[in-house]
Amino acid sequence: MTIVVIGKSGQLAQELKLLDDSLLCLGRDDIDITSAESVNSILSNNNVTGIINASAYTAVDKAESERQQAFEINAAAVENLAKYANQNAVPLVHVSTDYVFCGDKGSPYQVDDKLEPIGVYGASKAEGERVLLQYATKHSCIIRTSWVYSQFGNNFVKTMLRLMAEKPELGIIDDQIGSPTSASALAKVCLYAVNHNVNGVHHFTDTGVCSWYDFALAIQELGVKNGILDKSIPVKPISTSAYPTPAKRPSYSVLDKSSLQLAFDGLELKHWRVELSDVIHQLTSTK
Repeated sequence: MTIVVIGKSGQLAQELKLLDDSLLCLGRDDIDITSAESVNSILSNNNVTGIINASAYTAVDKAESERQQAFEINAAAVENLAKYANQNAVPLVHVSTDYVFCGDKGSPYQVDDKLEPIGVYGASKAEGERVLLQYATKHSCIIRTSWVYSQFGNNFVKTMLRLMAEKPELGIIDDQIGSPTSASALAKVCLYAVNHNVNGVHHFTDTGVCSWYDFALAIQELGVKNGILDKSIPVKPISTSAYPTPAKRPSYSVLDKSSLQLAFDGLELKHWRVELSDVIHQLTSTK
């Protein structure tokens, strides 16, 4: 039995490998997911019994000028994986995003709420969901998540720790609201889904809600407490309008996790502050 993880260098793939070193992680040099021929050949040769798609084009701002590249990875490649999964009756777990919603609802998004992306990245991920459900409805699980971070790769937590060590003060956006998600916790959900052939669309984040400003304050507090940071610096709340970016962000993207709690038996959901503390401890040991 071979469970394949599409993606090798990303933070989710690395967390998945820590959980189960029998997973076969395939990177760009191993498989071209934009090619149906490559997907069919490589996956068939490895006798795949499950697929976790942890690969994505995630450069939100660059996507505004690289639409074709974003859609190739986030939609066309997903179609190739979906067709393979359907033809071979193999469970496929696909990770999606809160960016498929516009962010103006003001209450947690349900799994069946209308998809209204406000940028190219979100639109490409929404199209990936559409083709997956079109071609592999009975063999797929979509897990939407948000604000993912870990001890690996580049993410908000590691960026904040670096800037807090370098800068005399920071301004962090306080009018975008969501839920942070530890890639370690997300990896456990993905593994459960592929091993238990969970079907449908579900939302997963760590529990609790915050702004990027709240998140940054918690990162600094734990960074100082654990000796990653020598001291605290002033962190000031700023509005989104004061920090313009090429791509617009959802102002409110909290995801309702009700369906996930029903479909994933015995799943333990932890508050984002608990998961953040665990990741800070991991970073402390590698400092």
